[in-house]
Amino acid sequence: MQYLSSPLHYFTDTMDSANQTALSDGEGAMAAAAASSMASYSLLRLLPEIQTVEILLALAIFVTIHSLRQRKSHGLAVWPVVGMLPSLLLALRDDMYEWVTRVLDERGGTFTFRGPWFTNLQCVVTADPRNLEHLLKTKFSSFPKGPYFRNTVRDLLGDGIFGADDETWRRQRKAASLEFHSAEFRSMTVSSLYELVHKRLLPVLDEAHESRTAVDLQNVLLRLTFDNVCMIAFGIDPGCLRRGLPDIPFARAFEDATEATIIRFLTPTAIWKALRLANLGNERRLARSLKRVDEFAYEVIRTRKKELQLDSSRGGARSDLLTTFMRQRDEDGREFSDKFLRDICVNFILAGRDTSSVALAWFFWLLNKYPEVEASILAELRKIEVKRMEYLQAALSEALRLYPSVPVDHKEVVEDEIFPDGTVLKKGTKVIYAMYSMGRMESIWGSDCRDYKPERWLKDGRFMSESAYKFTAFNGGPRLCLGKDFAYYQMKFAAASILYRYHVKVVENHPIAPKIALTMYMKYGLKVNLHKRDDATLLET
Repeated sequence: MQYLSSPLHYFTDTMDSANQTALSDGEGAMAAAAASSMASYSLLRLLPEIQTVEILLALAIFVTIHSLRQRKSHGLAVWPVVGMLPSLLLALRDDMYEWVTRVLDERGGTFTFRGPWFTNLQCVVTADPRNLEHLLKTKFSSFPKGPYFRNTVRDLLGDGIFGADDETWRRQRKAASLEFHSAEFRSMTVSSLYELVHKRLLPVLDEAHESRTAVDLQNVLLRLTFDNVCMIAFGIDPGCLRRGLPDIPFARAFEDATEATIIRFLTPTAIWKALRLANLGNERRLARSLKRVDEFAYEVIRTRKKELQLDSSRGGARSDLLTTFMRQRDEDGREFSDKFLRDICVNFILAGRDTSSVALAWFFWLLNKYPEVEASILAELRKIEVKRMEYLQAALSEALRLYPSVPVDHKEVVEDEIFPDGTVLKKGTKVIYAMYSMGRMESIWGSDCRDYKPERWLKDGRFMSESAYKFTAFNGGPRLCLGKDFAYYQMKFAAASILYRYHVKVVENHPIAPKIALTMYMKYGLKVNLHKRDDATLLET
């Protein structure tokens, strides 16, 4: 029975197994179908996300290809939302002035910079002399400094001449012009410079020579011009160039305030205003520096007023700007306010401190690269007085062409305009004119534009000035620098006094790079060693 039942049992088990297998296969098919349906449903749910990723990827590829093509054809990429900001940030890490020069050269002398859409970093940049004559002279009234520039620098410069427009500017310009051309002012500037050079500058350099130590010539020259300009503006001597080169709180505060102000131009207006309101970051540094500047300026003003009240005759003996303006009255016959006096003196210090010293630093660096120029200057120094040093003036002008003390300047158009090169300017457009770049444009100065050649300024041995719209180191048009003649005299006298006594040798491997600032400082200063000349004698004016 067991044998007979075993096949039956086997058959039954087999059938049951088959049924179970069939049932299992059916359930599997149903499960697979369900899984497939769920997968399809999931894919349908993910489809928008997948499409979004595909669209973003395609857009990124398109933008990249477009930007690369644009960069290849125009040298500058314009990205969505952020505009040209990435290129600018990379340039700030390297050399922004050379970057601007390259772009201008590729774009024919003018280009439109487009910053992020949510910022005010939009402007037209130009280095075309035709455009400069248009904005500085022909249509001067259409291109004021403008509210953007004025609001950015107001905390430092107040309503002084460099940020002022219209009647405020004209009133200050007229008063300052009368003073600059007076015999008393000219006498005071020359005598103060002579005293500073012979009693401060040369002893400091002699000390460095005798101790065989390198000296930062840019720092020394900045101290010279700061002392000189403070004597001219305030009638006081801060003593920056005393032996030991002491730290002067007012000078330090003024430099810090200037550097903090330039950072505003690289920061969206809404951001720096918010930082100022919260007293944070760069704005906190600026406020702290301005407090020291104002304390110094207002103390000098109060002291001078007391001196003049006690002894009015002493006012007549002074010819500094502060005392001169204290003797004058405004258009309503009233005394100028302390704020006005502070603003005009601070503006003059800013202009007078940096122009000469920064230019001289680059001048001495260039002489190291072009020893034949130094030899020609020395030949001239041995036989000609300062005022007639034609070759020296040419050498200084050539240094200013390549390294202008103010590398860029700013205007803002108040009505729709068209530049001579065809660039369309809408009302409110900010215009940057790049003096540094102009000195490196072949279209302006020829194929040797990057060479240091004082001879380009000479004709039959006489110095020949260039158009103010080709050589804009001292601006042009109605805003031509009032102190241009004094700046040249200051530079010539200081340079001649140093060169006659010393060969200035730049320290080997000392890094040279421009600093991003209102004026073109050398970022790392100018470390030099001084080698005394055998035939050194004191120069006389």
